[in-house]
Amino acid sequence: MELSNIRPADGSKHSSFRRGRGTGSGNGKTAGFGSKGQKARSGRPRPGFEGGQMPLYRRLPKRGFKDINSREIMTVNVSVLEKFEDGTTVDTAKLLESGAVSKTADGIKILGHGELTKKLTVRANAFSASAKEKIEKAGGTAEVIDAK
Repeated sequence: MELSNIRPADGSKHSSFRRGRGTGSGNGKTAGFGSKGQKARSGRPRPGFEGGQMPLYRRLPKRGFKDINSREIMTVNVSVLEKFEDGTTVDTAKLLESGAVSKTADGIKILGHGELTKKLTVRANAFSASAKEKIEKAGGTAEVIDAK
């Protein structure tokens, strides 16, 4: 790093440019709005207004729905738990570390596909009935933890 490379943090500096403060300022008189017309006046139309024509955002079809209350649940099969050593406590951090789940989600559910031969303590947000049965059959425990 050198003194010539130092810059203020992004967003910390505001422009000191003052529009419409006389012709000597370089952006006086019409202040960049041009001469006359609807777009030069105060109370000009909102962004996206097309002069009474049906605007683009209303012409395009609307598809789908995103529920703001939905939670993203990652699923992990019992067969994936087989790679952990006997007696391990498997939780979200361990699953992330091992690559069993690719990212942190709102919750993790253990599903019952595959076989488990190791005694593990598995801590997850939810278990399917078959997954819980297989974990307990192998001598481990299935602990339900609260979601975020």
